[in-house]
Amino acid sequence: MNGANTAFVLISAALVMLMTPGLAFFYGGMVRVKSALNMLMMSFIALGVVSLLWVLFGYSLTFGDDIGGGLLGNLDHIGFKGINPESLWGTKPDAIPVLAFAFFQLMFAVITPALISGAVADRVKFGAWTLFITLWVTVVYFPVAHWVWQADGWLFKKEVIDFAGGTAVHINAGAAGLAVALVLGKRIGFKKDPMRPHNLPLVMLGSGLLWFGWFGFNAGSALAANGTAANMAFNTQIATGVAMLGWLAYERIRHGAFTTLGAASGAVAGLVAITPSGAAVNAWGAIIIGLVAGVVCSWAVSLKYKLGYDDSLDVVGVHLVGGILGTLLVGLLATDGVGGLDQLGKQALGAFTVLIYSFVVSWILAKAIDVTIGLRATEDEEVGGLDQAYHAETAYDFSAVGSAHVGRHTVAPIQDQAGAGAPQNKKVDA
Repeated sequence: MNGANTAFVLISAALVMLMTPGLAFFYGGMVRVKSALNMLMMSFIALGVVSLLWVLFGYSLTFGDDIGGGLLGNLDHIGFKGINPESLWGTKPDAIPVLAFAFFQLMFAVITPALISGAVADRVKFGAWTLFITLWVTVVYFPVAHWVWQADGWLFKKEVIDFAGGTAVHINAGAAGLAVALVLGKRIGFKKDPMRPHNLPLVMLGSGLLWFGWFGFNAGSALAANGTAANMAFNTQIATGVAMLGWLAYERIRHGAFTTLGAASGAVAGLVAITPSGAAVNAWGAIIIGLVAGVVCSWAVSLKYKLGYDDSLDVVGVHLVGGILGTLLVGLLATDGVGGLDQLGKQALGAFTVLIYSFVVSWILAKAIDVTIGLRATEDEEVGGLDQAYHAETAYDFSAVGSAHVGRHTVAPIQDQAGAGAPQNKKVDA
């Protein structure tokens, strides 16, 4: 076991774990106040559900020996059977414990379904969402990750470059988000009512946590404290900064302002695009990837208004489009003789195969849930806010803020600290 590499991977895994709460804040600030907690919970629930599934069968399906055709791993490691603290991943002298590798990859599996939630914000039953991500990671994420990252996966053997998740994470989640959004339909008031972010400082905080955690996401994928990790970390910073500048410049030309939401979204677009490619390009390649991602993703988010699909928080425009751009551009910009038209063809095969598979299977899953237990919240729940409907809480309590005037009426507490089931706000005689 290489102690330095093991420490590096464990720290990187912790950074990737932080990305899911960061994503929750990023998405949570972008929705209206009445569904802010629900948006946070749609990310947080993935930490529980996927962690359990990973132990039960997820790791084995993803990184077990192939059962045929490079499509799926076997169940030899179900319940982590046969794996102990001395089991090693990789080759000596650079090997790390299998448990460290599994911990790192678990965090990827957690954040990927959480990314989907932004496309369907404000209108999904929480129980149905939990069921959806349970099924989705089982039949979509685990197989796709096997295709791309396991040595006997079919896309891996086709030499598709995806260093840290352009296909398995971002294209996968973006395509799924589009499919589920189409099954659900538009939010009530889409293109009519204002649906502005309720807390932009929370959005900026979330994007900052994502940016910070992404160094573990990208550099950690080297699985070693070496030059590849350093190159990936450096290119991640360069591409992200340039993408933010590109998004803001496009936004200023198109809409006349440099917005904080644009800065946060541009940064995320750069992070997405450099994810598959950063280890294979130099700094100039990272600049090009960042600039293209910032401008194109900024343009792409407006397509939902022209095409009529309701991608609530721009998952399609940022993650699907950004993932495709990063995956394809590595075919043109990879150094050391790797890039070229032949590699571009391989990258296109990987990108569009994952896109089609994820979209079709995600649509089927969402439709099946919708016609059985129902996927969409009721009209009353959507209009009144999902926080009260599913969590019996509100994000902000303003009852003690402002005037201390006490008149004939006062307000009964919304709930005690014990949790759900407490009475709702109502006026009572003093």
